Amino acid sequence: MFIATSADGFIATNDGGVEWLETAGKTDVDLGEQSDMGFNDFIASVDCMIMGRGCMEKLASFNLTSEQWPYGNIRIIALSKSIKEVPENLKAWVEIYSGNVSALISELESAGFKHAYVDGGATITSFLNLKLINEMTITQAPILLGSGKPLFGQTNQPVKLENAQATAFTNDYIQTKYEVNYL
Repeated sequence: MFIATSADGFIATNDGGVEWLETAGKTDVDLGEQSDMGFNDFIASVDCMIMGRGCMEKLASFNLTSEQWPYGNIRIIALSKSIKEVPENLKAWVEIYSGNVSALISELESAGFKHAYVDGGATITSFLNLKLINEMTITQAPILLGSGKPLFGQTNQPVKLENAQATAFTNDYIQTKYEVNYL
């Protein structure tokens, strides 16, 4: 997983807003070679992406052009039991899956996929509960939202995060990478 949160652990405001990601921290700082905060290297290391419905809907709201599309040509699967069709502006890039997550993982492994990018709070929590996440990159924005959509929901068991590597960016964002160890 590779995700951003507020300093108090929220991935979005209560209404799903993420605009604070662009206004938090020092907005006038040139990050130079770190301008993507490691995202491009991360996305180059994955061969598919699995996101939640809410994540897909937020992505659709951005109305990205082909030139703005940040995920390259990786296979992207949105999990949803309530939505059966991908929003029109994402049809070229995203597919819907409504079945069992373990069956999806087996299908992806059989097709040769090895490193999935998991995105969306509820999706991340469900993958943690299935012991399917082995590394996390969390970029913390220097802002307190006070309330919103939390990154993590309730886990079935404690999850130990190990071998932390932290990077402080000049815009006051802090990124921490962890390996996941299920107890």
